[in-house]
Amino acid sequence: MGGGTLANWIVLGLVFAAVMLVVLALAPLVLGRSDIKARLASQGGGAAVDEGPGSIRNDLLTSRWAQLLHDIEARGLSLTDDASGKIADKLQRAGFDQPWAPRAFTLARAVGTLALPIMVVIVLAAGGNWPEPAKLYMIMMGAAVAGLYLPGIIVGSRAENRAQEVLNGFPDTLDLMLVCLEAGLGIDAAFSRVGSEIIGSHPLLAKLFGQVSLELRAGRSREVALRMLAKKSGVPEITAFTTLIIQSDKLGASVASALRVYAAEMREARRLRAEEKAHKIPVLLSIPLVCFMLPTMVAVLMLPAAIGMKNQMAQVEKQEQANKAARGK
Repeated sequence: MGGGTLANWIVLGLVFAAVMLVVLALAPLVLGRSDIKARLASQGGGAAVDEGPGSIRNDLLTSRWAQLLHDIEARGLSLTDDASGKIADKLQRAGFDQPWAPRAFTLARAVGTLALPIMVVIVLAAGGNWPEPAKLYMIMMGAAVAGLYLPGIIVGSRAENRAQEVLNGFPDTLDLMLVCLEAGLGIDAAFSRVGSEIIGSHPLLAKLFGQVSLELRAGRSREVALRMLAKKSGVPEITAFTTLIIQSDKLGASVASALRVYAAEMREARRLRAEEKAHKIPVLLSIPLVCFMLPTMVAVLMLPAAIGMKNQMAQVEKQEQANKAARGK
C-alpha cells in the first residue's frame, strides 16, 4: 500500500510539473501578443493588426495558426519534419492546402502525444481508481501512441472521403466538359465554365477546377496546372484524365474525341463499381443473418421437439416410479 501511494504521488508530481511547464511556455506568447496589441492600439496602429484588406497574403499573415506556429518556431522549437513533402501531399489530398499545414500537423502530433497521457492521468486521479504501476505505465504508453498516430488517422480518413466524393462526381463533370469542348470552348475556358457550373452538385471538383483556371490565368503552363490538379485530388482517374489532356495537347490530337472515349470508360467504371457494391450485399447480409437470425430460427424449430422429448421422458420416469411402487407393495 505504501509503495502504491508513493507511486501515485510521484505521478501526480510529474503531471503537475508538466502542466506548469506548458503554462510557462505558453504564457509569454499570450502576454507578448497582448502587450504588442496594447502598444499598437495606443499609437493608433491597432487596426493594422486585426483589420486589413482581404487579400490572400494578408489573410495568411494574420492567421492565428500561422502566427502561433511562427511564435513557437521563433522560440527554438523546429516543427519541420524530414518527411514534410509526403506530409504536405497527404494534407493537400485531405483539403489542408495552407503553407503552414505540415507544421501544424507536426505540432498536433506532439501535443497529442503529451496531452492524452496527461488526460488519462487526470481521469484516473478524479476517479480514484489507480492501477498498478506497470499497468499505469502501459496505459500511458498506449495513450501516447494513440496521440501520436491519431492526427494521421484523421487526415487519412478525410483524404479517402474526399477522394471518394471526387470520384463519384467525376463522370458527370467529364460529360459537362465534353459538351463545352464540342460547343467550341477551349480547354482553359472549359475548366472555368465547368468549375462554375458544378459548384452546387460537386463542390470539391468545382474547387479543384477553379484552382486550375486561376493558375492558368496567372500564367502557369497547362501541363503544370494539370499535374497539380492530379496531385491535389489523389484520385488515379483524374491523374489519367490529366495525362490524357497533356498528351493530346502535345501530339495535336482532338481532345474532344479522346475525352468522349474516356468519359464512356468512366461511366462504365462507375456502373461496375455500383454492381460490385450490389454483389457485396448478400455477403454482408450473411453476417447478421448467421449471428442473429440463425440462432432464433434454430431455437424456434428445436424448442417444440425439446419440450416434447422432455414431457415424454417425464412420463416414462413417472411410469417407472409407479412400477417400482407396485413391486414394493
